[in-house]
Amino acid sequence: MPRPYVLLSAAVSLDGYLDDTGPERLLLSSPADFDRVDEVRASVDAILVGAGTIRADNPRLLVNSPERRAARVAAGKPEYPLKVTVSAAGELDPAARFWHTGGEKAVYTTDRGAERLRGAGLAADVVSLGAALDWRRLLEHLHDVRGVRRLMVEGGGTVHTQLLQQSLADELQLVLAPLLVGDPRAPRLFGPGVYQGGRLRLVETRAIEDVVLMRYEPTAPGTGALASPADRHWLRLACDLAALCPPSRTAFSVGAVVVAADGTELARGRSREGDDPVVHAEEAALAKVDPADPRLAGATVYSSLEPCARRASRPRPCARLILDAGVRRVVTAWREPDTFVEGADGSGILAAGGARTVLVPELEERAKAPNRHLTG
Repeated sequence: MPRPYVLLSAAVSLDGYLDDTGPERLLLSSPADFDRVDEVRASVDAILVGAGTIRADNPRLLVNSPERRAARVAAGKPEYPLKVTVSAAGELDPAARFWHTGGEKAVYTTDRGAERLRGAGLAADVVSLGAALDWRRLLEHLHDVRGVRRLMVEGGGTVHTQLLQQSLADELQLVLAPLLVGDPRAPRLFGPGVYQGGRLRLVETRAIEDVVLMRYEPTAPGTGALASPADRHWLRLACDLAALCPPSRTAFSVGAVVVAADGTELARGRSREGDDPVVHAEEAALAKVDPADPRLAGATVYSSLEPCARRASRPRPCARLILDAGVRRVVTAWREPDTFVEGADGSGILAAGGARTVLVPELEERAKAPNRHLTG
């Protein structure tokens, strides 16, 4: 199901702590970085923190800059992003500053927590997720009901850990502060558990006064029927490659990327690449990988358009090329329409050969964009 782009934001000490054990909050960011955080807040549709963060820090979670708030209003957005918190038990202080500053608020809870919160008279939308908290349902509700497309998560460590472990975080913005805490009782950013494998991709490094901002994206493909954040990143790249294709009146513009299970890009390709006027994107990408490469068996092929089931220009369609290469997982944004081939079903061929196709419909329009002259 569609969900918001989830951005995790945190500041830690050099030894990985979010705070110390003193009575006052340990300030890890610099003044210039606080302003950067304000800029990020102004760019999103909602800001989320866990109930523990409200109890420990009593945050307001505001966009402080009047100019940024004015720019939001001029763009047709609320002055402040939606403020969101999560509490299974519903044990939240009605006097906390979270409820009495900024614009709209929402709290996601369980059936049990909803009874308590509705009795507390909070000026907030109380949403029950059932008997237990479910992050996927929460994100889908934010997307479908509240219209949230970009969500900034500011803590705490338990929330960040759960979202990463469930492969629901699209980006991590981590600020490293020149401090050492060293107290094992202090809260850390990430807890123990099973995380998705593979290295994160470093997107940006920036010195901001005496702290360093590092932005990371996940790279390792998902493994099942649900698209992971890394799947979405690679599929966006495939759509970007499609936009580079020379337009044609007789064929689609498609981009493709082949990615190993550990997140290593093996190859990329696009329609009509190089001097071949009929080459398909998946064909061009797979041709750049050694057929004996053992990583193909665990790889994922990302294609902006469903791999073709039939074609006149080559003896084997792309769905067959993928199966013959040993790949058993394909992620695509757009099912092939009947523009050139009636009843095309590359996914059916892949399924018959033991491969899984994952469709990411929220990227369909991006995949269609370079093909508007064909589809109208």
